[in-house]
Amino acid sequence: MTTLAWPVIAMLAAVATGGGACGNSHVECVATADRLDKQESAMVKLSPIAREALCVTKGAARIGERVTQPTMRAFAHETSGDAAALTFTYRGETVHARALASGQERRQLGLKLRAANGCNLVYVMWRLDPKPKLDISVKYNPGMTTHKECGASGYTKVAPIEHAAVPPLVAGDIHTLHAEIIGDQLIVWIDDQPSWRGTLPTHARELSGPAGLRSDNLAFDLVAFSALQGTTTSQASADRRCREEDSD
Repeated sequence: MTTLAWPVIAMLAAVATGGGACGNSHVECVATADRLDKQESAMVKLSPIAREALCVTKGAARIGERVTQPTMRAFAHETSGDAAALTFTYRGETVHARALASGQERRQLGLKLRAANGCNLVYVMWRLDPKPKLDISVKYNPGMTTHKECGASGYTKVAPIEHAAVPPLVAGDIHTLHAEIIGDQLIVWIDDQPSWRGTLPTHARELSGPAGLRSDNLAFDLVAFSALQGTTTSQASADRRCREEDSD
């Protein structure tokens, strides 16, 4: 069983009662740097994902190599989607850009958690526009599995209970983005520093799938990807294969 540091326990208790420095859990507030600095590092041990275990469903990516295509989607076989970490060296924007189905042309990269399919999953994205920030969302479309069915529908943005400033991405810099789901809470670290904490909507409990990666219009060296080991129920029942998917 995962054991949380006492500051995290106190925060979760405050959220459950609607109290604490941030008040109502649905109201965004910014915690002081001092409070965030007191949080311990990640709670669970992740395992490095081997090259052959990374299934790329759109674009091209290989652990230890550079991602250069404007759209990249991938997941890791035999992983639990409750925690993952991406280590990368930022290289700038891709030569060509591609807009999302919504028409937006975002610059971002990040993690997919509980990724049952392209219609049902949790996103933890490091966005650059209009300024660097962590963008957390749950995509939930019951009964749908393909982009043709769900498109850009079913997104719920998740506001932070507390968060810290996100550093800008500078070409040549290496960073690690790490996220864990603990109960209904999502906690995110950047370079081992607590950076975001919030409560997922209750329908996120119904999601089950592996951990994965996503990037849009950014080039980077995929230094490493780590996740919890284990096969999820959705993987076992659906016998998910590695194949190209028409995703956003």
